[in-house]
Amino acid sequence: MIRTLLAASALSLAVAMPVLASAQDAQEDFTELREEVWEWTLDNQPYLATSIGDRRGDGSLGDNSLAAYEQNIVDTRAYLARLNAIAVAELPEDLQIDYALMLRDFNDTLEAATFDHSRYIVFTNRGGPQSAIAALPYSSPLFTAQDYESYIGRLETFPTYVSNIISRSETAIELGLTQPCEPMLGFENTITGLIAETPEESVWWSAFEQRPATITESEWAILEARGRGAITGGAFAGLRSFADFYTQEYAPECRTDAAVGIGNTEDGQDYYAWRVRSFTTTEMTPQEVHDLGQSEVARIRAEMETVAAQAGFDSREAFIEHLRTDPQYYSEDEESYLQHTQALAKEIDGWMPRLFGRLPRLPYTVEPIPAASAPGNTTAYYEPGSLTTGQAGIYRINLTELDQRPLWELPALGVHEAVPGHHQQISLQQELDIHPLRQNGTFFTVFVEGWGLYSERLGIEMGLYDTPAKQMGRLSYEMWRASRLVVDTGMHALGWTRQEAVDFMMANTALSEGNINAEVNRYITWPGQALAYKLGELKIRELRARAEEELGADFDLRAFHDTVLENGSIPLDVLEAHVDGWIAEQLAG
Repeated sequence: MIRTLLAASALSLAVAMPVLASAQDAQEDFTELREEVWEWTLDNQPYLATSIGDRRGDGSLGDNSLAAYEQNIVDTRAYLARLNAIAVAELPEDLQIDYALMLRDFNDTLEAATFDHSRYIVFTNRGGPQSAIAALPYSSPLFTAQDYESYIGRLETFPTYVSNIISRSETAIELGLTQPCEPMLGFENTITGLIAETPEESVWWSAFEQRPATITESEWAILEARGRGAITGGAFAGLRSFADFYTQEYAPECRTDAAVGIGNTEDGQDYYAWRVRSFTTTEMTPQEVHDLGQSEVARIRAEMETVAAQAGFDSREAFIEHLRTDPQYYSEDEESYLQHTQALAKEIDGWMPRLFGRLPRLPYTVEPIPAASAPGNTTAYYEPGSLTTGQAGIYRINLTELDQRPLWELPALGVHEAVPGHHQQISLQQELDIHPLRQNGTFFTVFVEGWGLYSERLGIEMGLYDTPAKQMGRLSYEMWRASRLVVDTGMHALGWTRQEAVDFMMANTALSEGNINAEVNRYITWPGQALAYKLGELKIRELRARAEEELGADFDLRAFHDTVLENGSIPLDVLEAHVDGWIAEQLAG
């Protein structure tokens, strides 16, 4: 009997050893590839390298030339071939997640490269090279002489960065791939508005307003002199070059068709269909997204009717008109609007421990959008920070056109852009115990923005929407994101005009006309991005409802939120599998 057992054991070991060896080989092959890809990512993204304290990107804005783009495609194709050769089923669960993210990223990059649009459309109405350089004082570590050498070096290389943008945009003109005219009106002002009379009056001189104790006075004098030269000969020179190109060559060739969507360009329909898949991490078609949007608009519209009736108005339209026009809902001066936003942010902070078991160490602050880029910009956005660079996260708000920015929208805005929205998710991702490629280099818009929109609903549980006006503000923001599904696909896939998109949003949201015009301009020049918000939110809500139903009284909201965020930014199918696994664990436990 003993001999039989020993023989059986020997046989099982003989069978298992090749499998174990194969699994070990797969794991070693994958971790080696993952590390190589991470180093390659840092080589090609100097800002990312700086944000984690890696000095290889010092003095560089990154190579944005067409040649660098093509080399990126060559490298990606080679990495994908190696990835496909690895037996993913033999990897442990955490590496399977890493594998899935890399696979999606590589395939997405290669599919993008099949379209000229990806090579030659290199700026939108919301941003171009001027945006990259304007943020430099806020995103740079400025503690040592070496930090300042890097800061100055980046300013000095800006003309080359601009030259590459111009070169690729000249080809866009030849191919008829320019942006439409109307959404780009005033774009040149966001370029020239950064050019000051003197270096000391520019945004970049803020880096030199206080000498760090680590730098001697003699070193400081040299750095200041170099800084003046870099601002004048680098930043100002590059901006003037880009402004001249834009006004003299690009703007006269902007697209004038009534159908403003990217689908109106050569191969544009296929390109837009890829953008939809890319931004949503789903296989949905533009028409399916459009139909879902119409359904969501109808649902939210009914909820808005109920709130209007509770407020004593005969119709949703009458209440919205009241909210848009009554002066009581608007601030007349920038300082009071800023202070109101800041105070509300601190109130929301107090709720965070009740909603999450894990909070990030990095704080955030509330600041205005820089004056040069504020006109025509969105109402607010989040600017990620870094413990390494000594930069807090920034919830930036727009202080222009305050008659278009009602106070009743601020609760929903704050929970989306700061906490528990973008700051909570992005800062926490920087601190997670996951590979740095996922920790710092992975960004799926549908997850990040879906979480932001889901966070707006958490304001209900916080009691933030304690008046009909604020309730309508939240519903208007949800309607805003649902309307995006309709108007983005409408313009880019179904031939809608810009005015049709504006009219649809005016009829269905409570947003001011100024905000709607700015938003529609954004959707036109940035196809597909705006779809991610609502689709991501709907998936997170679906997963929460599933967890609540299956776990019943054992459902723990804080644990659910921690579970959703504990892998960082991931595609929706990966998120669903992870949450389903968590639910199964809770049931087993």
